[in-house]
Parts: sequence; structure tokens; C-alpha cells
Amino acid sequence: MLEKFFKLKENGTNVKTEIIAGITSFMTMAYILAVNPSIMSAAGMDHGAVFTATALAAFIGTLAMALFANYPFALAPGMGLNAYFAYTVVLGMGYSWQYALAAVFAEGIIFIVLSLTNVREAIFNAIPQNLKSAVSVGIGLFIAFIGLQNAHIVIGGSTLLQLFSVDGYNEVNGVSATFHDVGITVLLAIIGIIITGALVIKNVKGNILWGILITWALGLICQGVGLYVPNPDLGFYTLIPDFSNGLSIPSIAPIFCKMDFSGILSLNFVVILFAFLFVDMFDTIGTLIGVSTKAGMLDKDGKLPRIKGALLADAVGTTAGAVLGVSTTTTFVESASGVSEGGRTGLTSITTAVLFALSLLLSPIFLAIPSFATAPALVIVGFYMLTNVANINFNDVIEAIPCYICILAMPFFYSISEGISMGVISYVVLNVVTGNAKKKKISLLMYILAVLFILKYIFL
Repeated sequence: MLEKFFKLKENGTNVKTEIIAGITSFMTMAYILAVNPSIMSAAGMDHGAVFTATALAAFIGTLAMALFANYPFALAPGMGLNAYFAYTVVLGMGYSWQYALAAVFAEGIIFIVLSLTNVREAIFNAIPQNLKSAVSVGIGLFIAFIGLQNAHIVIGGSTLLQLFSVDGYNEVNGVSATFHDVGITVLLAIIGIIITGALVIKNVKGNILWGILITWALGLICQGVGLYVPNPDLGFYTLIPDFSNGLSIPSIAPIFCKMDFSGILSLNFVVILFAFLFVDMFDTIGTLIGVSTKAGMLDKDGKLPRIKGALLADAVGTTAGAVLGVSTTTTFVESASGVSEGGRTGLTSITTAVLFALSLLLSPIFLAIPSFATAPALVIVGFYMLTNVANINFNDVIEAIPCYICILAMPFFYSISEGISMGVISYVVLNVVTGNAKKKKISLLMYILAVLFILKYIFL
């Protein structure tokens, strides 16, 4: 049955190899189960409910990839997109998380339509390749910045930002924290970054997850010997998992089907929707092409067979995820780890999906992992995304300057959508005023997007 459905021999693999590959993929991306609740709870969402929704969205999306495309790619709520959801749309723009979920749901529906046609690939081809890479780089810096903030390594100060100190932290926040609550967590986060970096260098499977677990374990040791003292009033809680309710699964009720569709005809909603569309589109297609290239899955024309099914799986995962209560579900670049282990078919994806479902029973463990332990993951994932800077052609200045503006805008404006807006506007305007528009063959879509973004700044 497995051979007939997944065509294992045809793809040069076997059941054992596929299962090992699926376990490896899960190990490398399971950190999202700890990181996503931490990020989205900043938007006011229930921490436990987000954990459950994250695991379920990963299960549904990854299973869809296996069934629709028979590829060894795993999906989960995406890094960068969750940050945009929480820190830009909700905390930055002031919208409710219910409103943001409506935008994610609408994005998913649009993607389902686009994935059933060739429109999604056409839109992808309309955006300059250099700008696509710049978006990834900018998100990497933004994510790393959020990680440094979550760990309190970087805090506010007289110079706008400054390196952590207990006195500085107390002055900025108006509290009386000490080394034994906030101070030790900053030190542990720095150690965690070093440990995770070393694991990456050593090419240890599941390096990001291991980095989180080791940092958390060090925190538990510090709590045990009295170096770390929980202070709930300041947001520093015990690091010991609470199994008092057994292996119960946190209720998804607080965020399930809570989408707010009021104001969906506003220009701001369109901008938010497009930002989700843009980032998810390039993140997904870029990941699919990158990982499939590594696995030798591209055909002689450099195209990925059955890409329509893969894109449809991504779209279905996003739509289902929004209903469950999480940000955009997308294909994870960490799928490359499973491919490296020999994974070639959807059996790898099914293995990963089953492990995400089983992880629901371990919620007390994942929910006890503190932000200082997940911060190193954000910093290292930021590094992975930053490496796309090598794909930008800096020798072509007319291409490089818009990319540079796009990259700078995301962390400095604290917004992924502003970075995209600035990148698109500057690309079109600079090419037009320098007479390079025809030479660069700028698409009609790029002109339309630039005009829409400019109108946003004029009227909003």
C-alpha cells in the first residue's frame, strides 16, 4: 500500500529512510511549538490555545503536502509571518488579533484560488528576484531583533536602544528587577545563542530545538540552585513544567474561529492582506525550489513537477490555520534536513505530521519553555534568512539600492509590510526617474503595487 501510494522505489527510497527523514524534519522544526505561542501571546492570544493550534495547523498542512503532492516537505505557522502578525498588525497598527486572523484567512482563500490556476506562479515571476531575496533578509534582521528584545539583551534607553543592564532595565520599565530574575535570564539567552550557533556549526540534527532545550535546562539548573528566582509580578515564571492536570491538551476554544471580518473593504486591510500574501508567496516558493533543488527533484527545465499540489497544500494549511487561530502556515526550509536524510516522498511528511499530532500530549513541557530559551532560536533563524543577502546582485546599483532600503526598513520601522512597501516603491521610482524602467522590463503589477503603497502613505 505504501509503495503504491508514495512510489517509494520510483523515488529511490524505502520506508525506514522515509520515517527517519520525517523524524529529522520534526526535530529541526519542533522549536515552532515553543516559539509561536511566545510570539503570538504578545498579541493578547491565549498561550496554551496557540500551542494547540500550532500543532494542529502543522499536522494539517504537512499531511496535505503528502496527500496533494507526495513531497517530503513539512509545514507549520511560519517564522516572520507570526512576527508580522503580532508585532506589526496587532501591536504596531493597533488592530485586534481577530482582525489579523481574518486577513490570514482571506489570504488562504485567495491562495487556494491562485494555486488551482497558474496565477500564483505568474505573480511570483513579476517581482524582481533581487527584491525577493531582500524581503527574506529584512525579515531575518527583524526576527533576530525581536529575539534580542524578548531576551532583554537589547532594551530601550537614552540612545533609543542599548545593551542590557539591570539598572537600565529598571529605569526603562519602572520596576525593581534584580540579577536573580531578569539578569540571569539575559545571561542564559546569550549562552543559548552561543550554544545554538555551535550546534549549527557542528551540523547537529535538530540544532535549533536542541539549543532551546539546552538553554531551558540550564535555566532549570539555575532555578534549582537559587540563581534564578521566579518573579511572576515582573513576568518571570517558574521553568518547571506543570503536570498537575496530567497530559491534557490545552483548549483551543479561546482562539478557534474568532476571525473578525469588519472593515475588510478598507485599504489598510488590503495592505495587511497583501503583506501576508507577498511574504508567504515568496517564502513558500523559494523554500520549495531551494529544498527540491537540494533533493534533485527539479526537471530538466528547472521546474518542480506537481508544484500546483504543493502550493495548494500550503494554501489549505494557511486557511485551516486561520480557522484554528494561528498566523500563516507555510513550507519550512527546515524540511531540507529531512531531505538530507534521504526523504523523497510524502511518507516523510506523514511521519512529521504524526509527530506534530503526538506533541499535543506534551503541552506542559512546551508551554514551560521561557522566552529567554526561545530567543536564541529567533536569532539563529534570522541568520539563516540573512544568508539570502548573497543572492542580491550588489553590482547592479539600480537593483541593490531598493533592496538595501527594503532590508533597512523592516527592523528600523519595526514592520515587515513597511519594508515591502519601501522596497517596491523605491524599485519602481528609481528605475523610472533614471530611465531604466524599460530596460528592467518592470511588470504592470509592480507599477500597480507601487501606486497602491504610495496612496496608503498619502491617505492613511
